Amino acid sequence: MITVRMLQSLLPGMSRVWGRGYIGAGILAMALAVPAHTATLLDQVVAIVEDGVVLQSELENRIATIVSRLKAQNTPLPDRKVMREKVLDQLILEQIQLQMARKMGLRVSDAELTDAINSIARRNGYSLKAFARAIESEGITFAQMRQQVRTEMLLGRLQQKRVAGRVRVTDSQVANFLQSAAGRSKTSTEYLLGHILLAFPASPTTEQIEEKRKEAREIVAKIRQGADFRQMAVARSDGHNALQGGVLGWRKESDLPTLATELVPAMSVGEVSDPVQTPSGFHLITVLDKKGGKSKIVTQYLVRHLLLKENELRSLSEAKVEIDKLYERIREGESFAELARSFSEDPISGAEGGLLGWVGPGEMVALFESVMAETPVGVVSAPFKTPFGWHILEVSDTRQKDIGEQVQEGKAREILHRKEFDIQLQKWLREIREEAYVEIKETGAS
Repeated sequence: MITVRMLQSLLPGMSRVWGRGYIGAGILAMALAVPAHTATLLDQVVAIVEDGVVLQSELENRIATIVSRLKAQNTPLPDRKVMREKVLDQLILEQIQLQMARKMGLRVSDAELTDAINSIARRNGYSLKAFARAIESEGITFAQMRQQVRTEMLLGRLQQKRVAGRVRVTDSQVANFLQSAAGRSKTSTEYLLGHILLAFPASPTTEQIEEKRKEAREIVAKIRQGADFRQMAVARSDGHNALQGGVLGWRKESDLPTLATELVPAMSVGEVSDPVQTPSGFHLITVLDKKGGKSKIVTQYLVRHLLLKENELRSLSEAKVEIDKLYERIREGESFAELARSFSEDPISGAEGGLLGWVGPGEMVALFESVMAETPVGVVSAPFKTPFGWHILEVSDTRQKDIGEQVQEGKAREILHRKEFDIQLQKWLREIREEAYVEIKETGAS
């Protein structure tokens, strides 16, 4: 079954499209055109909005869809008159924004739309055909769903253009947020924990306790010698999550189990604790993974590159021929830096002999990073193509760098930006509603 939550995940921030203050904003955002079972209506204009109109059929179809969704969620329905007013206001706001987007020349290509729909299908374990069947099983045609998603994407782009420029997040705001309780909670380290319990019998004897202690130490020794923690948990743990490999899930530092509070923050990923005794038995804890917090060690590469692009005078295949020649000249001993200065079409790095400086994960396109990671220090890569053109790269050195503080600040800035964006979006939506010419007709009121 296709759920509202699943459809909302098509586009991050969908609920922003309509703003707060409307009934079920997230549900309304995905309320689609009339399902197949809805009766046909004689259309009447219920509102004139600038150069467009809202039709009675649009209003009734949207209300019907919302009612269906609310009933499916066992949510009490609001008064019909209240719902009609709020849904009509939503459609008016949508119409205002769509007209603004058209005047600005904004559009969503078929390819972009297809990529968005493919993405939601993949994330929920569907092929595109299976996703279409699931959508249609709820009385919504795939074409209707595509059109609504296109609308959401278009409105999202409009809002980014009109609202993003109003958002300001200062360094002092970031610093204050990180010092606050909310900031520490949202940016603190999270741990993926593993747990093995060797449970005591009821009223254990000293001998039974020692037997369990010996068994726990043996398991620790095997894990430290390379045995898989999850496999050991399945085979030996008495914990309720043993068949899940002992995985407890992600826990923030403030939410760690009592017995792990002192152990886990000092542990490295993959490390297993010594046995911890409690009245219930001996516990073994491991950190399977961790994220966030003030520590994040990454590999950085000191890299230079040479780029040739497609242009009006040279095709991409001709650029490949030229970069192959430059690659051979480097292999024969010519200076990479000098050739980059003379031939690279990356104007910034080219002036520096192709030097990009220290580069870490997420800073370059995926293929560039893949080649960079696979190229040994002092070796020049074979030519490879990215969306920017043909490249050759050379890795001069590598290092391990703790970028945790930067990541933490970036996450805090993102949280603050999103919060301020939502505030500014509501202001902007109110402004365009107040400034637009809107005439609501009494015809069709119910």
